Amino acid sequence: MEHFVVSARKYRPQTFKDVVGQQAITNTLLNAIENNHLAQALLFCGPRGVGKTTCARILAKKINQDGTENPDEDFAFNIFELDAASNNSVDDIRSLIDQVRIPPQVGTYKVYIIDEVHMLSQAAFNAFLKTLEEPPKHAIFILATTEKHKIIPTILSRCQIFDFKRITVSDAKEYLKYIAQNQNIEAEDDALHIIAQKADGAMRDALSIFDRVVSFAGNQLTRKAVTENLNVLDYEIYFKATDHILTNNIPQLLLDFNDILSKGFDGHHFISGLASHFRDLMVCKNESTIPLLEVGDATKQKYKEQSQKTSFAFLIKAIEIANECDLNYKVSKNQRLLVELCIMQLASINFDGEKKNDESFIIPASYFSTNGTEAKKDTSTQKQKNISISEEKSNNPDVSEKKPEITHEKEKNTPAPKIELKNLPKKVSGLSLSSIKAKKEHELDKQQAKVDTTKLPVDDFIEETMQSLWADYIKKVEDDGKKIMASNLSVDIPKLKDKNVICIELPNDTMKKEVEREQYPLMEYLKKRLNNHEISLQITVNEVAAKKFAFTPEEKYEKLREKNPLLDTLRKEFDLDL
Repeated sequence: MEHFVVSARKYRPQTFKDVVGQQAITNTLLNAIENNHLAQALLFCGPRGVGKTTCARILAKKINQDGTENPDEDFAFNIFELDAASNNSVDDIRSLIDQVRIPPQVGTYKVYIIDEVHMLSQAAFNAFLKTLEEPPKHAIFILATTEKHKIIPTILSRCQIFDFKRITVSDAKEYLKYIAQNQNIEAEDDALHIIAQKADGAMRDALSIFDRVVSFAGNQLTRKAVTENLNVLDYEIYFKATDHILTNNIPQLLLDFNDILSKGFDGHHFISGLASHFRDLMVCKNESTIPLLEVGDATKQKYKEQSQKTSFAFLIKAIEIANECDLNYKVSKNQRLLVELCIMQLASINFDGEKKNDESFIIPASYFSTNGTEAKKDTSTQKQKNISISEEKSNNPDVSEKKPEITHEKEKNTPAPKIELKNLPKKVSGLSLSSIKAKKEHELDKQQAKVDTTKLPVDDFIEETMQSLWADYIKKVEDDGKKIMASNLSVDIPKLKDKNVICIELPNDTMKKEVEREQYPLMEYLKKRLNNHEISLQITVNEVAAKKFAFTPEEKYEKLREKNPLLDTLRKEFDLDL
């Protein structure tokens, strides 16, 4: 048995041009080497399998090349790789620092690649700071991590950071296609696309999956073989399910879902994939959004054809129902029933988002009629009417002359007239603040409606009289238990403006709203006693006055002590603090 080398190692890039999907970073590193602008501390961060360690090795080899060495020279004596996951102590870092001081014997630079650097302990990070900030001229540090947020800021500030992105599905598929050609493997485009999607942005994962599927399927890599080996649901299942939903074929949908469960698939996987399928159909409704569809060319054509059978309103409603089932799946105690109900709801919506049938059937009558069976409606109401008519005939002979009223089927199915709800009042809870406010406003409107302002007296009055009545009303309100209202009205002395306009100044908007809400009884009180029904109240807010009420605890204590000097004796006696 020959030694097998996995594709992730066999096809590891040897130059920056071979790196997949990281052109921006590789071009930056090449320009930095050519222009002699390469930093001595680099941080490569990004998800797994995107080329961080590979780029670090290529960079370490590239900076030691001067054109005179053997092309196969790997400068192994100049490159030191340290796994921080297993060498994360202070002693390991001190040993590394001691090695850094020794210049290279071959080449120009000694490159230290520290993988999974976020696993270093806090003490190890602190021991590494000084060397990382001022390394020797011959030393370059390349740190690689998948979790940049776990690295302390003092390390980040000393490094030049490169963020590696996830490999796109198209880039991964093209690289897999290149490897398949090298290995003389005939691979369908959709099969490679499924592998690239399953890798979730990691090229190493894509190559590992590729090796596994090739071991299963041999030199003929088909979509069916890939879906079977990776245990993923094929596109055809969702196309078939959507066709049954559009034709309202609920029984077949339930049978197909049972087959999916019998093959070992999870119901959650099916319903989330169905929601994604509806999303892809909606993407195909517009030519400009078709590039968002990450599938092969043959499958993309199928999506276009099926999207023509659906409406935008139907897809929106279908996505909403499927997504709600997806969210409730984990908390449901009967998960299979939840998915089956979701399927029946999907098959019961029309293209405009409404129910397909006005009848009380979930399965339509057309399904039964095609199978030779008629849908039976409940006729108990009609039987009861016939029985009551026969009893009435036996008791009263005159009734026999009356003909029963005939109701046509069209009249029975005529929908009831819609009731316009635009002008109806909004309902509010009886225990809410809004209900109390609405009640007061309603009472205020009723009181104002009863007042006839056409023949009311308008007598002149002086400011002193108005102020005296104002003070009387404050006392009346306070006697009624409305302490807050009395306090608000006592903040300022009202003044007369423009003969019939009473002005007061309040320190904030809250007091203003309270007074405005309760101003009707006040104005009625003043109008009756001043015998002038044209007076009005004008309230202004003075923010400067509001500041006068913002006392500190010491100021409040001094005010209270001025009113009662014994308060100071009480504080000293019991050793109280403010």
